[in-house]
Amino acid sequence: MEAESEPYVRLATMRQLHQAVADLNTARSLADTLQTVADGIVAGLGYELACVNLVRPDGDLVVAAFAGNSAAESLITGRAGSRASWDRRLAMGECWDELRFIPHTDGWILLDDDVPQWHTEGPEPRFEDEWHPQDRLYAPMYASGGGCDLLGVISVDRPRNGRRPGAWGREALQMYASQAAIAISNARLRANMQRALVRLEREQQALRASEESFRQAFEYAPSGMAIAEMGGDQHGRLLRTNDALCRLLGRPASVLRRYSFADLVHPEDVGTLLRTSAEGGRAELRLGRRDGSYLWVSLRNSVVADTADGPRFLLTHVEDIEERKRHELHLAHRASHDALTGLPNSAELRARLSARLCERPYAATTTAVEALDAAYGDVEDAESRVHGFRADGFEADAGAGGLYDHHVHAVAPDDESDDGAKGLAVLFCDLDGFKSINDRFGHHTGDAVLIEVARRLTTCVRDGDTVARLGGDEFVVLADGLGAADAADLAVRLRNAIIPPIRVDGRAVRVGASFGIGWAGCGMTAEEVLRSADQRMYVEKRSRSKVHRRAG
Repeated sequence: MEAESEPYVRLATMRQLHQAVADLNTARSLADTLQTVADGIVAGLGYELACVNLVRPDGDLVVAAFAGNSAAESLITGRAGSRASWDRRLAMGECWDELRFIPHTDGWILLDDDVPQWHTEGPEPRFEDEWHPQDRLYAPMYASGGGCDLLGVISVDRPRNGRRPGAWGREALQMYASQAAIAISNARLRANMQRALVRLEREQQALRASEESFRQAFEYAPSGMAIAEMGGDQHGRLLRTNDALCRLLGRPASVLRRYSFADLVHPEDVGTLLRTSAEGGRAELRLGRRDGSYLWVSLRNSVVADTADGPRFLLTHVEDIEERKRHELHLAHRASHDALTGLPNSAELRARLSARLCERPYAATTTAVEALDAAYGDVEDAESRVHGFRADGFEADAGAGGLYDHHVHAVAPDDESDDGAKGLAVLFCDLDGFKSINDRFGHHTGDAVLIEVARRLTTCVRDGDTVARLGGDEFVVLADGLGAADAADLAVRLRNAIIPPIRVDGRAVRVGASFGIGWAGCGMTAEEVLRSADQRMYVEKRSRSKVHRRAG
């Protein structure tokens, strides 16, 4: 009869196993899956108690699910046992293929370890395969269905038939443990995917919120902002501008997208723009408006990326500094110009004069030694001076007049012989009779005279020349590229322009002018040049009769 009933036992076991595995696929979360694993053993595999121990990230195993006894479930669920204790259990006892059976005769040494346990006392077995309450049967679960990557351990107790499982019972438990491992792995994967999707959705929401915040900050910023391409053929082309920048430059956004800042910058500020670094660069320059005028702005650059590995863009903040620049230029003009006449003052005159001078006197012609060398065959040494190298291969002295001296030296023409040389003429002018006008008619009239003299002097010189007020009734004219005769003619024209009557408050007054012509030459200081012209002016003033110097 037992042999005839064996096929029915197998069939019933397969049906129960099939139903238990089918139930595993209905679980929706990891916690549900673990509890379904424990419930399936009690409901379908014929055991009264089942416990699922799951490996934690730290390696220990925690009781994740329990079925068959509510008291035992509340007592040990959530408690953990060390990995070392579990490895010890799985290494001892009898090996039933993948299963591990530890009989009560060997398991007494495990009563005091740290693995959570639940057992009941009972009598000694009456026959060989009877189940003892302290017998232990473990079904390891591996992540890949086998191997060494332990996922957890199923422990079962108290078979309903009171006997140790036979071959088919063991096979069913082992197959169920394998399917349970797959179900737990899938549940973990789904849980990780759900967490990843939730995290991704939160990141996308944060990104959308950040993009919206940036858009609003960009669009509604009170100062100008622009996004431009970075790199490639279209480097610097404006991709996006806000309303503040459009108003600032008087151009609509659709028009600005045709340009780059290099197209809009003032020609004199192109170098400043090119020297401005992309990351953290700052520059103050002028940008062209639609009406053709230019506006002083401050540019601040920063580099932003579209995505982690996406293209980089240039974010530029444009601030209107026209008022500040106008104020700075006004202060600079006041510091370098005379408040009464608007001419460059003494400090500005000395600065412009010093810019044309260097410390080394300029040798306009070759020395006598060089001339003899060239005439009597020392051609190699002479050519070395011309080409900038000595005969021994080293560079020749790039001193005054040398090949590498890029400074345009100022040379004083010879006053005695007009050899056609041109130089920087310094005309020192002192008004004759101005003190008597101040004394007779007051400072108001004197100031009006100085203003008119300054205007007349300015109208008589070229655009590149400088007319400065040195102080009091003294003026200085710097005129470059003049010969001795040219400078003398200029002094006559300036004197003739000053002599005509000047009308102030319905009264006509006259002043005369004495001029001294000096020459600026490298090797001289600005003070020496002005002192030389001043001395020549006094020589000229004393040489003229008082009749020609009378004014009033």
